[in-house]
Amino acid sequence: MTTAIAASLCLGQTALAATDYPLTLSSCGHEITVERPPERVVSVGQATTEILYLLGLSEKVVGTALWVNPVLDRFTEVDADVTRLSNNAPSYESVVGQHPDLVVTAYQWMIGPQGAVGTPEMFDDIAIPSWVMPTDCVGKHNRNSLDGTRTTPFDPELLYDGIATLARIFDVSARGDEVIADLRAREEAAKERARAMALPKDIRGVFWYSSADLAIAPYVAGANGVPGWMMATLGITNVIASEEEWPTVGWETIARGHPSFIAAARMDRRRLPADDITVKREFLDTDPVTREMPAVRNDRIVEIDAHAMDPSIRAIFALERLTDRLADFELSP
Repeated sequence: MTTAIAASLCLGQTALAATDYPLTLSSCGHEITVERPPERVVSVGQATTEILYLLGLSEKVVGTALWVNPVLDRFTEVDADVTRLSNNAPSYESVVGQHPDLVVTAYQWMIGPQGAVGTPEMFDDIAIPSWVMPTDCVGKHNRNSLDGTRTTPFDPELLYDGIATLARIFDVSARGDEVIADLRAREEAAKERARAMALPKDIRGVFWYSSADLAIAPYVAGANGVPGWMMATLGITNVIASEEEWPTVGWETIARGHPSFIAAARMDRRRLPADDITVKREFLDTDPVTREMPAVRNDRIVEIDAHAMDPSIRAIFALERLTDRLADFELSP
């Protein structure tokens, strides 16, 4: 574990005792103080929203935004009662209009120095603390692109730290411990299944998120993001070596990397031509370059929720799915 991650974990360690307020925290280098357990929270992003639901805090959520996939099935009913401010980036005015006493997000590009919603200082000015998940700033900088660049590989401990910190903010640390323990157990079980399969040593993979245009290079997962962590965890080589979160890489280059499988993102979002999973599949089957790739010819395509390719509880679920699909492919050692 890196020093940066260890330092972050110290901020969010779960305490079984009641939270002592006022609670002062560092949020991606910006200090906030929570005076009392929040009663009204706006969550900008699917990741933080589903964590709040998992912590049993849905009644505190008065607004959500920035959704890529449908909410997890277990939360369909509770989510129906929460105001959806926008499926994309909400306006600052719509967030403030919910009269929250806390705003949370998974992304600095939503609330950060150039935040699409606003800056932390804008929320400070109206006495609303804003908190960003550590997954988007520890071991990562967000200066050069929307998605940023990870300087160190993603570590799920950052996700668990974020869950613990949210639980602490709302004084539900015991529930936070339960959630984290369950996710850790599922992560370890997936690793054990992969070890038991005795997978080949030379499996190579690529994660395709989307494409701004099917005629140009696709957005694929860099080495240090969540998909890179999934592959490293299972002993798979990522064809893409870039540290950017989602670099564009041409299909000719990808084909030369000889991927054993392609993980394709499925999502409800329709901002880019390749957001639709059926469009992705048709392209892979018909493009002169991709259709000749063994991964395509042998239908070694893994459909994974787009949101699971970002730091979220779904990343653990996707690790399970990837492990199970590799077993289906019957790759020989």
